[in-house]
Amino acid sequence: MQQQSVKYKRILLKLSGEALMGNSSSIFDKPTVDAIIVQIKQIIDLGVKIGVVIGGGNIFRGVNGSEMGLERANADYIGMLATIMNGIALKDFFTLAGVKAQVYSAVAINNIVKGFNRDSMLGRLNDGDVIIFVGGTGNPFFTTDSGAALRAIEMQADLLIKATKVDGVYDCDPKIHKSATKYHTITFDEAIKQNLRVMDMSAFDLCRDHGVNIDVCDIFKNNCLRDSVLGKTQGTLIHV
Repeated sequence: MQQQSVKYKRILLKLSGEALMGNSSSIFDKPTVDAIIVQIKQIIDLGVKIGVVIGGGNIFRGVNGSEMGLERANADYIGMLATIMNGIALKDFFTLAGVKAQVYSAVAINNIVKGFNRDSMLGRLNDGDVIIFVGGTGNPFFTTDSGAALRAIEMQADLLIKATKVDGVYDCDPKIHKSATKYHTITFDEAIKQNLRVMDMSAFDLCRDHGVNIDVCDIFKNNCLRDSVLGKTQGTLIHV
């Protein structure tokens, strides 16, 4: 009965590296990570197949590296390695919680992490494993948003959930403008017309062209992911 109420049965969850920190100054805040995994287990119990793209901002951000004088490509490569570190840790956190998970990297590191293989990934996904995608797209000058859009399409997801510390998409920055209005739903074309910064445009266009809806929500709100897959988002749904 529960499974029949699920609107989105295959989803890609985009998590920032900073989300793993919670409000702490540590790279990982275990209670915060545990709370995120509880939400993920909720949707696994509903029969949802899930992939996770994890950023690396809790360890290193490529943009910041280039601002310090590093060549942009090299800064981005360091950022990719940060996502791999997060993915390895996240897999262990899932294992501790009794959840099967597998890491696939756009940048293979022998004896540490498997290189991405779509057929292998789909097999593990269909078997019920959580798939953790790391290494971005494997190329510099692309954000993890682009990596998330790409992997969402490759895993045949019907929803990309961008889980952030913001509870949706607004017509202007709610941190600056108290009168900011939050959208519950909005089309891709309307978001582009209003120049709303949901994610980088390459990723946004990929999702629009391949019919992957985007749900922007606050990962720190209870039942956030469950409500999203049931089609009752607490945040903002961007659709074709």
